[in-house]
Amino acid sequence: MTAPRRFPRLQGSRDPYRLRPLTAVRAMRRLIADKEDTQQVFEIMRALNGRSTLNGYHRLLRTREGARQAYRRLELAELLDDRAYVEAFAPGTLGHAYAEFTRREGLSSQGLAEESRKGLKPEEIVVEHPVAWFGRRTRDIHDLWHVLTGYGRDALGEACLVAFSYAQTGGLGWAFIAASAAFQYWRHDRRQPYVQAIWEGYRNGRAAEWLLGQDYETLLSQPLFAARAQLNIREPRVYLSIPEPARDRQLQTRAEPQAGAAETPQAQPA
Repeated sequence: MTAPRRFPRLQGSRDPYRLRPLTAVRAMRRLIADKEDTQQVFEIMRALNGRSTLNGYHRLLRTREGARQAYRRLELAELLDDRAYVEAFAPGTLGHAYAEFTRREGLSSQGLAEESRKGLKPEEIVVEHPVAWFGRRTRDIHDLWHVLTGYGRDALGEACLVAFSYAQTGGLGWAFIAASAAFQYWRHDRRQPYVQAIWEGYRNGRAAEWLLGQDYETLLSQPLFAARAQLNIREPRVYLSIPEPARDRQLQTRAEPQAGAAETPQAQPA
């Protein structure tokens, strides 16, 4: 049985693989004005990621472990939001580090899922589709990748992880956000090696094993240093060389959100 090559076409929905650069530019202007506006990140992804999710799902099926994960279709958001489950891991493990990270930052996979659905109509959210499941897997693993890679949730850490994610997924939305962040740092503040840190994030993502095809239930129980070594995740040396207060420096720009006709978003995984 071959994997489906398209999301189900919903009545009135646009081609989910068509690139919409103008939509991405408008969303980026809003994101620059308010970096906490996570909805704009997902709008950029919907506008630019094209066939990357579909390609990722096909890649998953070509590996033994990936095919097993596709067969099981585990919902990582449900697993990672089970506090009793993640709190039970021994100190020093990836699972314990993830539990501490999400507790400290007040994060949940469900919260990220809700952000991803903002601006979508109910009929535009695809749930029961294997590629939609893979899209959710990509989304729900984001905070665990923070722990694995060593990048914090400060502005620079997010930019570096976005660059890392582009190397892992091939989605142009990730590339656009990373490049835009690098340009803003280059334009407004060259006192620290911000651009080099973002570039290092991309290189580390290229060097690492393909993280979307991993068995996270097994990885969570491993020592964090061992999981990083197994996945060939390098230490983010340039990022760590920048003082913590400087990593979260807010870049002030004159970019303002531009008014425009609202567009109907493409069908998306729930």
